[in-house]
Amino acid sequence: MSDIMRPLAFEKLLNWILEEYKKHRTIFGIPEEKFYKKNDDYYFEIFGEKCETPLGPAAGPHTQTTQNIVAAFLTGGRFFELKTVQILDELDIEKPCIEATDEGYNTEWSTELTVSQAYEEYVKAWFLLHLLNEMLHLSKSSERTFVFNMSVGYDLKGIQSAKIDKFIEDLKDASQNEFFLKCKRILKTEIEKGKIPFLNNADFAEKISPEISNSITLSTMHGCPPEDQEEICKYLMEKKHLHTFVKLNPTLHGYEYVQNVFKQLGYDHITLKEESFTHDMQYDER
Repeated sequence: MSDIMRPLAFEKLLNWILEEYKKHRTIFGIPEEKFYKKNDDYYFEIFGEKCETPLGPAAGPHTQTTQNIVAAFLTGGRFFELKTVQILDELDIEKPCIEATDEGYNTEWSTELTVSQAYEEYVKAWFLLHLLNEMLHLSKSSERTFVFNMSVGYDLKGIQSAKIDKFIEDLKDASQNEFFLKCKRILKTEIEKGKIPFLNNADFAEKISPEISNSITLSTMHGCPPEDQEEICKYLMEKKHLHTFVKLNPTLHGYEYVQNVFKQLGYDHITLKEESFTHDMQYDER
C-alpha cells in the first residue's frame, strides 16, 4: 500500500456513492439501516447555525478526506472539526502519522495533504452532505443542520500567510472559488441527467450556500506561550471575524496526574518526560 494519500475527483466520489447505493444499499460500506435519520425537528444553534446533534469527529485523519466526513455524517455526526491545516504542508515525516493499534502515538506537524488539497476535500464533502441529506431524507428540517468548523495551526506567522489566509477566506465565502463552482456545475449536470435518485430539481445545486464555515479551532504546538495563543485568537476574532475555539493540550493536567492515570489504566510501560509538561502552558495560564 502506498504511503501517499491521493484524493479522488468529485465526479468519481459522486458516481461511487450513487452506484454503491443503487446496487447494495450501502455507502462506503455502511448499510442503509445504519444511516442516522433524525426522527424529530429538534436542533440547537451554534454561531448562528443550526446543528441537529451535538456529535461529530474532531480534527484528525477522520476529517481529512471527503469519504470519512461523509461516513461520519451518515452515522449521526453533525458538527465537523475539519483536519488542521498549516503553512508547512509538504513535509517528509514518519508514516503513519498516527498509530493507534493500542495506545495512540502522533507525529507532530503531521499532514497528508497540501492546503489546497485539504480545501478541496472539504468542498467535496460540503456538496455531498447536502446531497445525501436531501436524497436520503436524513433530516426533517428543510434547512442545513450540520456545521463545518475549520482548524488551523500552528503559529501566527503561518496563519497570516497568503496560503492559509486564502484557505480561511475561501471557507468563509467560496462563491468565487473555482473548485467550488466546478463541483456545483458537476452536481447540477448530474441532476439534470436524472442520475440522482429522488432529486430532479437542478436548482438544488444552486441553492447550496458558499458560506462553508464561520468558525475556527486553533491548534498550537506543545510549548506555545500563552501570550502567543492570545495574539492568534485576537487575530482570528478581530481581523478574520471568526468564532474561535482554542484546543488545549492534555499536558495541562500535569505530569504526576497523567502518570498516575496511565498507571491505573495499565499503561505504565509508556515513559513520560516531565519536561514535556513543564515546558508547556500551565493550568493557571490558560
